[in-house]
Amino acid sequence: MSPITPFKISVPESKIIRLQRLLALTDFPTEPTNIEPWTRGPPLADIKRLAHVWQHSFNWRAIEAKLNELPQYMAQIEIEGHGLNEIHFIHQPSVIKSAIPLLFVHGWPGSFLEVTKILPELTEGGDEYPAFHVVAPSLIDFGFSSASKEASVKSGFNVDQHAEACHKLMQALGYSEYVVQGGDLGSAVARILASTYGPNSCKAQLINNAAPAQPTAESHPELHARVQATALTDGELAGLKRTQEFGENGNAFYRLQSTRPLTIAYSLSSSPVGLLAWIYEKLHDWADDYPWTETEILTWVSVYYFSRAGPSASLNIYYENEHRHPKKTLFAEMQVEIPDVPLGIARFPKDLILLPKLWHHTMGPVVYENEHTRGGHFPAWECPDAIVEDLRTMFGKDGGAYRCTGESDGYRVAND
Repeated sequence: MSPITPFKISVPESKIIRLQRLLALTDFPTEPTNIEPWTRGPPLADIKRLAHVWQHSFNWRAIEAKLNELPQYMAQIEIEGHGLNEIHFIHQPSVIKSAIPLLFVHGWPGSFLEVTKILPELTEGGDEYPAFHVVAPSLIDFGFSSASKEASVKSGFNVDQHAEACHKLMQALGYSEYVVQGGDLGSAVARILASTYGPNSCKAQLINNAAPAQPTAESHPELHARVQATALTDGELAGLKRTQEFGENGNAFYRLQSTRPLTIAYSLSSSPVGLLAWIYEKLHDWADDYPWTETEILTWVSVYYFSRAGPSASLNIYYENEHRHPKKTLFAEMQVEIPDVPLGIARFPKDLILLPKLWHHTMGPVVYENEHTRGGHFPAWECPDAIVEDLRTMFGKDGGAYRCTGESDGYRVAND
């Protein structure tokens, strides 16, 4: 493994000019009249407005300069069967020497940007609540990490390889023990980290968008009996409704990206507005009435447009995880019971998968659970205080995962 090197984002000017030219050449579709907004996708007026701002007044260089204030690095990581891969990541150590090493893993259509709102508070602490050394990578095929490489054996670059990359990055940084937080694809990576590298290295996991299996009389007889005897709360009933609505009306992206990713890849790669509409729809539909600004939306989309592997590379993981060898779907992987790594669950009312809370116990020892009153699929961005609260509570002195990383309990000691 080569040395870890500092990194600064520097998108070539030619790419920015090309983006502006392609935006100017956009042919927009027609939109039926007298329809309810958002029933058929992002409204035409919204996309035209955002495309105009992206072309004429959005200042990527200002965004780039702001992001470059963050401590960013690049590391070369050897992935079994896939050679060397370059991993872009933020690494913000706390001044508290006993801080807890925390791996933050983003999902789709997110990126390393999601950690930026919670980074300052997580590295603070040490007296009343624990502090964290924060590592937030760009998954391979995302952001400024490299494109995934073809395997030397018949195995795609799926969630197992993403977990291997994250684990080896933490080891390279000197964190032999760490905890992980993730949602969406990040929760799948967290589950693989726990099952593969826990409990020796991956000591605990806090996930949102949990996808547990339903306990049965055969698989979990005692838990099944509890489920049968326990009435669902109003929050659980609302969660089941949300999950059903997503499955019926919001899951088309998953079916396409996991079966025919190349078909949509042509559009996302050649049309900036196509990419904008594809991502903007999810930001709108999957958040809990979060007031997205034009700058926020265009920054999220620009990270995909300017990504090193290209705007459509992030679709690869969906196909690979549904065509695993041997066959095992992404959701089946997330449902595996992990008996020896403490599990925390953060529930947000507008997340995409919200199953009965007792089901979570099929995934392993639940030591922390919090049902928030607001928030959607992007909690670190929508309601950063909630994620900070969850981490501080779960790993704090009264939390179920206190001192799970040995002497690194996150609190200030005499020599800090």
